[in-house]
Amino acid sequence: MAKTRDQDLREALRLPPGEPVDLAAYDTRATPGAPGGKGVTLEDTARTGERLAELQERLWAASTAGDRRRLLLVLQGMDTSGKGGTVKHVIGQLNPAGCRIQAFKAPTEEERRHDFLWRVRPALPRPGEIGIFDRSHYEDVLIARVRHLARPAEIGSRYGLVNDFERSLAEDGVTLVKCFLHISRDEQRRRLLRRLERPDKHWKFDPGDIDERALWPAYQETYQLALERCAAPYAPWYLIPADRKWYRNWAISRLLLEHLEELDPRYPKGDFDLAECRERLLKDG
Repeated sequence: MAKTRDQDLREALRLPPGEPVDLAAYDTRATPGAPGGKGVTLEDTARTGERLAELQERLWAASTAGDRRRLLLVLQGMDTSGKGGTVKHVIGQLNPAGCRIQAFKAPTEEERRHDFLWRVRPALPRPGEIGIFDRSHYEDVLIARVRHLARPAEIGSRYGLVNDFERSLAEDGVTLVKCFLHISRDEQRRRLLRRLERPDKHWKFDPGDIDERALWPAYQETYQLALERCAAPYAPWYLIPADRKWYRNWAISRLLLEHLEELDPRYPKGDFDLAECRERLLKDG
C-alpha cells in the first residue's frame, strides 16, 4: 500500500477486485500517501476541504441543468472505527444542503417484510448530491452471516444481489466510494475505554459492544469475504488504515477529491441575456 505523493491515492488504497483479502496483512496504523506527520496532514486536510466544497457546489449546480451524476460514500468498519467521526470531520466541510446522510441500524419490522435492499433505495443520493451511508446495504450481509440470521444459501445470494445493485447505480450515474475503516482490536479497546472515562461520551457506549468483541474473528472473516466478493471496477473497495483518526479523515477527503476532480462537474451556462439583465438592474436604481 506504499505510494508517493504524485500517485493517485485511489491506486494505493484500492483492494484488487476478486483477490482474497487478508486483513491481518494490512497495518492499521499505516499512513500511505500522507504528506507528512499529523500537523502537516491536518493542514492538507483543511485545504482539501476547501476544494471539496467548491467541487460539491459545481456538482449541485450541474444537476440544475440536467446532469444526473452524484456520488455515494459508503462507510463500513467495526464499532469505533470512525464512521461517525468521518461524517463529522470530512462531510462537515461540505454544504449540508447538497448531502444526504443515512445511518442504517437494525431493520424495523416493516423493513424485514421486504428484500434487504428495499430500505436502501429511498436513501440514495439524488442527482447533484453527495450521499453518505454510515453503515450500509452491507449490514444485511455482514450481521446476518456473523449472527446466523438467515440461511447460508440466502446470505450467499446476497453478494450477487449487492453486485447487481451497485452495477445498476454506476450505470445510472452514481460514483461509488466504498471505504472499509480498518482498526485493530487493541485500538477499539482503547476507544471504548475512553468512552467510559468521559461522561460526555457515555451516550455512545453500549455494554453490548464488549460482547461483540468476542466475535472479532468472525467479523474479520466476514468482512474479508465481502471485500473480496463485492469489489468491481465500477465499485471498488478502499481499505483505510483507521487507528490514526487524522490520517483516516485526510485519506477519505483525498479519495472524495480525486473522484470529484475526475467527474469535473461544470457550472451550467446561463440561458439569459447577460447584457440585457445587467442593463435592467442598472436602470432599476
